[in-house]
Order: sequence, then structure tokens, then C-alpha cells
Amino acid sequence: MATYDLEQQEQLDQVKHFWKKYGNLITWVLILVLGAYAAWTGYQYWQQKRSEGAGGLYEELDRAAGAGDIDKTAKAFADLKENYAGTTFTEQGALLAAKVEASREKLDQARATLQWLVENGKSKDLVAIARLRLAGLMMDAKQFDQASKLLDESMPEAYAPLVADRRGDILSAQGKKDDAIKAYQAAWKGLPTDVEYRRFVEGKLTALGQPPQPAKPAGAVVPSGMPAGLAPNN
Repeated sequence: MATYDLEQQEQLDQVKHFWKKYGNLITWVLILVLGAYAAWTGYQYWQQKRSEGAGGLYEELDRAAGAGDIDKTAKAFADLKENYAGTTFTEQGALLAAKVEASREKLDQARATLQWLVENGKSKDLVAIARLRLAGLMMDAKQFDQASKLLDESMPEAYAPLVADRRGDILSAQGKKDDAIKAYQAAWKGLPTDVEYRRFVEGKLTALGQPPQPAKPAGAVVPSGMPAGLAPNN
């Protein structure tokens, strides 16, 4: 029995020694781990509440935009910017607010709204759309240099055909026909064949006297001596 008590005392002494040496470190590690967990949980809750609040305001903005109420649209967007900047709802709200402003000829407001998204947006796709629309408004205001510089900024590769199309619009508005044709051709070639907008770009090229030539179907053979334009369809 005495031997058992002695062993217990030795183990207790070892624990005391270990805790004396490493106790503070263990305590701080636990504090950091538990603190980080609490912070993460709180952050998730905050993000959820923030998303719910932004979503509610966006719905309000969407209703106002649908009704064509520019004042309520502007108010809802201002609230989104003030309270929920950095959320997708706010960036989508910027595009919607600018659309309403432009439709009501509030062009300065529309440009300012799109400029805000260009400068503050986090979504590369939404920022790219804002750049394209803002460049269009600048073009309408004959701010050709500013519009062109806006298109020079880095954008996702998927938007390259639309950038080329908008650049063609700017060049055409400046009377630079040949350069405009090259830009439209790049846009037409870059757009998927099943995208309806491609036909719109085709119309621009046709209007400039340069309708695009569709690629020859695979396997098509032009008989010897027959003009290509009269070749039968295979």
C-alpha cells in the first residue's frame, strides 16, 4: 500500500513539474484556439446577418427600379453602400441603379454609380460589366479618350469579345471606320456561334460594308473549275 502511495506521489510530482514548466504555454494556446473559434463563429454569424440585411435592401431597390422610382432606387442604393459595401448585393445594386438612372436621363448619376463600382467592386465580373457600361456612357458624352482608357484596364478573358465590340463602337463614333471594323471582327470571331449578340455585331459589320464571312463547313469541297460562290452545299 505504501508503495502504491509512493508511486502516486511520484506521478503527482511529475504532473506538477510538467505544469510548472509548460502550464502557461498550454493555457495561452488554449486561449488562442478557443478565441479563434469564438471569433470564427461570430464572424460567420455576422456574415449571415449582413447578407440577410443586404438581401432585404436589394429587394427594396429591385422593387423601386421595377417601378421606375428613381428616388427610392437611389435611396436604397445609398443605404446598401453605407451599410453593406463589399457585398455582392451592393455591387449588383450599383448596376441596377445605374440602369434606372440612365433610363431617366440622369447620366451624371449613372456614371457616378458605375464609377463607384469600378473603383470599389470586388467581383471581377460585375466590375467588368460596369466598365463596359461606363465606357458606353462616356462614348455617348463624346469622352472618347476616357472611354478607351477604361477598356484598357485588365478584365477577365471571357469579356474580351465584348471589350472589342465596345471599342469598335467608340472607334466608329470617332469616324475611324477601318479600326472599328477590325475591332468588330475581333468581337465577332471571339463570340460563340450560338450567342445571339454575335448577330448584332454582324449587323454592325454589315452596316460598315464588311459583313463577316462564315467559316466554310468542314468537308465542303469546291469542284474544280467552279467558282467558290456557286459550290453546292454538301
